Amino acid sequence: MTVVLILHHFFHGANIGRYDLKVLIDGERAHCDLKGLYLTSDEQHLDNFINIDHSKPNSSSNLFYKGILSGKSRAVFGGTVLVRKEAQKTFSVQSDKNLILSDQAEVDSKPALFIYADDVQCAHGASAGNIDEDSIFYMRSRGIDLETASKLLIYGFADEIISQIEQIEFRDFIADKFLESLPDYKFEF
Repeated sequence: MTVVLILHHFFHGANIGRYDLKVLIDGERAHCDLKGLYLTSDEQHLDNFINIDHSKPNSSSNLFYKGILSGKSRAVFGGTVLVRKEAQKTFSVQSDKNLILSDQAEVDSKPALFIYADDVQCAHGASAGNIDEDSIFYMRSRGIDLETASKLLIYGFADEIISQIEQIEFRDFIADKFLESLPDYKFEF
């Protein structure tokens, strides 16, 4: 039997927030798919700590988080994947991508892999940055004003997580709430 765990996490609004999640993958061919999206602004602070423990062979996990930070907000991402010695043939990918909309916003991303098995496929990565000037130029050259172009690019960044929600009503709800929460922002170079 294959066991699958799929979780989507969305965060916005807390002045100080912390999210801790520990997942034990304790069955062959079990799969864990964790996706998260957060939006921080003003002086908000959010910590995300996710730990995935592969204890059996032939299991897999996907950890994909995205953050959008503005104002003087801060975020921390701590993602740990442990692959035990007996968890041969594990496949695990971990990614944390962040869109920084202010010179004063900051994210600390600490993905980590602890691999004790020999026959695995595991990867992790993290990035933080702003939208490049060419993307804004492209949209502006199509007649889109700067504020609309900025919001479309920010939403496009987030939609990679939002669009994966299978329940249509919930996906629409999250998309609407996210659009309402977007900061008034104009990319300027």
